[in-house]
Amino acid sequence: MTNVLKTKCSRSRRRLGPEHRCPVPAASFCEYEDTKPRKTPTWFALDESRPLFAFAGMWCTWARTRGTKGDPVEGEHQLYSFLTCEPNAIFGPIHPKAMPVILTTAEEMDLWMRAEWSEAATLQRPLQDDVLQIVAKGERKDPAE
Repeated sequence: MTNVLKTKCSRSRRRLGPEHRCPVPAASFCEYEDTKPRKTPTWFALDESRPLFAFAGMWCTWARTRGTKGDPVEGEHQLYSFLTCEPNAIFGPIHPKAMPVILTTAEEMDLWMRAEWSEAATLQRPLQDDVLQIVAKGERKDPAE
């Protein structure tokens, strides 16, 4: 599966029930800004301390061949994707197509895991602009040991 923005298509609709949802914990995540001559890694988090949040994840079992033609992998595979939405003003300049749905409270996570799609769909919205921050940009440079 790929990231899911369009929930009305038949491929996505089959996997919108609570039995196919999962929280994907994270403290920050990276998206590459399309800069020249090289793309620039841009790290996002809820704030500089990088508190825990979860992406609205979806999973399924897929029974086909994965991998490359030279190295195929047969069998059942557990796949997951993120639910996405329109980007907010912080994320949009870096990735204008979509941003991941981010769950920040226990109530949102419970809703994502238990509710019918008609109710859980309310979570498919961008975070408010003041909730997501850019916490790092550019190549990572660790101090010498």
